[in-house]
Amino acid sequence: MKKLTSREDLERLREKLKREAEQVKRWVAVCSGPGCHVHGSGEVAEAFAKEVSEQGLEKEVKVIATGCHGFCEVGPVAVIFPERYCYTRIKAEDVSEIVSETLKDGKVIERLLYTDEASGQKILRDEDIPYYKFQQRLLLGQHLHIDPRNIGDYIAAGGYSALAKALFDLGPEKVLEEVKAANLRGRGGGGFPAGIKWETTRNAPGDPKYVIVNADEGDPGAYMDRGILEGNPHSVLEGLIIGAIAIGSPQGFVYVRQEYPIAVKNMQRAIDQARELGLLGENILGSDFSFDVKIHMGAGAFVSGESSALMTAIEGRVGEPRPKYIRTAVKGVWNKPSNLNNVETWANVPLIINNGADWYTNIGTDKSKGTKIFSLVGKVRNTGLVEVPMGVSLRRIIFDIGGGIRGNKKFKAVQTGGPSGGVIPESLLEIPVDYDELDKVGSMMGSGGMIVMDEDT
Repeated sequence: MKKLTSREDLERLREKLKREAEQVKRWVAVCSGPGCHVHGSGEVAEAFAKEVSEQGLEKEVKVIATGCHGFCEVGPVAVIFPERYCYTRIKAEDVSEIVSETLKDGKVIERLLYTDEASGQKILRDEDIPYYKFQQRLLLGQHLHIDPRNIGDYIAAGGYSALAKALFDLGPEKVLEEVKAANLRGRGGGGFPAGIKWETTRNAPGDPKYVIVNADEGDPGAYMDRGILEGNPHSVLEGLIIGAIAIGSPQGFVYVRQEYPIAVKNMQRAIDQARELGLLGENILGSDFSFDVKIHMGAGAFVSGESSALMTAIEGRVGEPRPKYIRTAVKGVWNKPSNLNNVETWANVPLIINNGADWYTNIGTDKSKGTKIFSLVGKVRNTGLVEVPMGVSLRRIIFDIGGGIRGNKKFKAVQTGGPSGGVIPESLLEIPVDYDELDKVGSMMGSGGMIVMDEDT
């Protein structure tokens, strides 16, 4: 793909990629997230590619090794489009039958379908499985259509249209107004309004200004940011570029744990691809706006997830927090105004710019808008990544989506918010999950970790 020098170039490329995608009769989205990977999804994806080739179906069937589908408990998972047939616990030796029966003839292989524990019924489509049915997957749902290593898939699915809109239709002030109107609150734990942070950084004296992705995910059992970076790195990158437009920043950083090698690899590839296409670097899409991004790998210290410690680490020094009266929006990296948001926050930005603040504020509660991704782990039947509208109850997450407690044992409590959070007992299961309600009961949302405990805990 040649370098894009205008918005029109981007749209022409998008239409070309969409036409090519329409030539495919079916495509198979094989989850390659960590939960499926450890159970052999890599071998499954390779077997699909080999079998499709051997059966002469390359022009009719596309195989995509996607990011995390979320349902780690039943992996490896594959969803077959356009029917959305969902096969679970697939092994490489199942693939020949799937290609022959389902991809060629449209027949369903019942033994590979998900079995609902409550009813004992086989469920055909992913969207009808209770685990998915009660979610609203604005971010995670994109993973099923995108090879995270291929910028073309992201563009064909509408990627970088929000960037073009921000550059050519809105401009810095209107982008900032839209994010403020959406009341996007930081998904990293504090819940501070992102738009206000952006505005403070924009108005702070001093240049250059910096924008930063905090991917130093340290809470036990929490893998939300990892899932997004591995599964859809371009969504984070696009959000970061849009934030840079609003703030007036020429340079961004992605601070990511070195324990996430696939996330690092996919993010670096995304940066390189965007730069090659003219979506990053000098005069983006032929505009007068220039911006670039570097990855900085953290050494694993939990404290480096704190904003000022993270910025100190980017400078090449020991990651130690600064006094709180020094605001990083005013004096951050190298004492320059710096804006820090986490992975999930940045990934929400293209959704807001594309769909508008009014659309976004119709999701969630009065003070907590949009969806939130949770890492549901512990003594629950269905573990994995869950994305729900702000304000759903803990009961809905743990019992309707999570399937209740393993071994038919009793629920005791759920720990939310990581080490700084709290433990919520059964008597509070109806509490709406948002920033303010969890705070009222002595816990917090944090970055989104949920550890479920049973009666034996």
